[in-house]
Amino acid sequence: MRTLFTVLVASMVSIQTSKAVADSPGANSITQAIKPDIIVAVDGSGDFKTIQEAVGSIARDNRERIILFIKDGFYHEKVRVDPNFITLRGQSRQGTQIEFPQGADEFTANPDNIGRAVVNINGNDCVLGNLTIKNTHGVIGPHAFAIYGHGDRTVIVDCDVFSQGADTLALWGQTNGSYQARLKICGSVDFVCPRGWCYMTDCTLQQVNPKADATIWHDGSRDKDMKFVLRNCRFDGGPGVDSWILARHHHDAQFFLLDCTFSKTLSSLPPKRVLYPLGGGKPSEADSKRNRDLDPGNIWGERAYYYNCHKEGGDYSWHADNLSSGPGAPKPEQITAAWTFGGKWDPERRSGPVIQKVGQEGDQIKVTFSESVTMKGKPRLVLSSGESAVYVGGSGSSVLVFAAPSAQQSKVIQIDFQGGAIIATEAGATLRIADVTMR
Repeated sequence: MRTLFTVLVASMVSIQTSKAVADSPGANSITQAIKPDIIVAVDGSGDFKTIQEAVGSIARDNRERIILFIKDGFYHEKVRVDPNFITLRGQSRQGTQIEFPQGADEFTANPDNIGRAVVNINGNDCVLGNLTIKNTHGVIGPHAFAIYGHGDRTVIVDCDVFSQGADTLALWGQTNGSYQARLKICGSVDFVCPRGWCYMTDCTLQQVNPKADATIWHDGSRDKDMKFVLRNCRFDGGPGVDSWILARHHHDAQFFLLDCTFSKTLSSLPPKRVLYPLGGGKPSEADSKRNRDLDPGNIWGERAYYYNCHKEGGDYSWHADNLSSGPGAPKPEQITAAWTFGGKWDPERRSGPVIQKVGQEGDQIKVTFSESVTMKGKPRLVLSSGESAVYVGGSGSSVLVFAAPSAQQSKVIQIDFQGGAIIATEAGATLRIADVTMR
C-alpha cells in the first residue's frame, strides 16, 4: 500500500495548472517580504528545531499575526495550533514536509495531547502555506487525518495534503468557515469534508480508495446558507481506482461546483444523503434508528448546483448546468469567496486596513485603523515639529499607540516604517499591508 501511495503522490506532484504557476509567486511575495517572527529549522539553524516547540512558545491569548518560517526539511512530528492568528509558511512546497503516521483508531486507543491529525488547528485565523502535510499511516480506508480543526477562518494555500485514509482535510469551524487555494489533496472516503462555509479554488483532488463511498462531503445543517463551493477544481481517481463517487452527506449539505473537471472514471452516482445500510437492502432496527436520528438534520433536500462542469468521455445529466435553480439564482461571476461567506469574511480581499482617525491625548498619539492590525518592526510617527513619536503598543487591535515627545499637540505627517510594516491581523489568502495615507 505504501507503493501505491508513492505512485499516487508522485502523480499528484506532477499535476500543475497554469493558474497555480501564475498565482503562487504573487500569493507569497508579500509574505516573503515580511520578516518572520520565528524561524524553524530541523538542522538547528533557526530559533526552534520542531514546529510544535515553536508554536508552543506563543501565548495562548495571542492577538497579533505571528509568522513562522519553516525551513526545508522533514519534520517527523504532529503539530497543534492553539493560539489565534498564526501563519505557518514553508520555505518550499515540496521541500518543507510535515509527516507522521496517525490512524484515528490508534489515536482513540492511545490519545495524546496533540490531536488526531498531523496538523491540528484549534486557533482562529490560522494560515498554512507552501508546505507538504502527509499522514503516513499507510492503510487505505480508515480515518487518517492530515489536517483537522475547529478553528474559524482557516486559510490553506499552495500546499500538498496527503493521506490514504478518510477525512484527509477536515475543517469544522462553523462561524465563518475555511478557504483553500491551489492544493493537491488525496485520500479515501470523504477526504475533503468541511462543515459550515468553505470556498475551494484551483485544487486537485485524487481518490486513492477504489471502494470509497464518496470523495467530498459537507455538513451545512446549522444554517441554510452554509455552502461548500468548489471552483476550477480537478477530480480524479488514483492508480487502480476505476470508479469513484463524487459526493455524499449525512446532514443537510449544499454543494456549488463551477468550472470543475472530472476524470472519465467518475461514477454515475450523483451526490446524495447517506442512508443505512450503506450497501442498500432492508435496514435493520439499528439502521432504521440511525436514519431516524439523522432525519432532523436533513430538512432542505438535495442541494447540488453546477456550472460548466464536464467529465472526460461525456457528461452525466445530473451535473448539467443548474445554477439558476440555486438560492437567489446566482450568476457564475457572483460566486466568489466573499459571496460564499455572505460578506462576513473575504479571504481574497487585497486592500489593506486604512487609517480612520489620528488623535492626541496628552502625551499619547493614537492611530485608529478600519480593522485589527499587527505591527512588525519599529515604525514611528513623523511629526510636523520635526520630532517623532515612537510606538508603545496596540498591535493586535485597531488602535496603535505612540508616545508623543510632549503633551503639546503635534500634527502627524507620515509613518516612518524603518524597515517594519503594519499588516492586517485577520487571516487571508495574502498578507494585506495597511494603507497609511493620512486622510
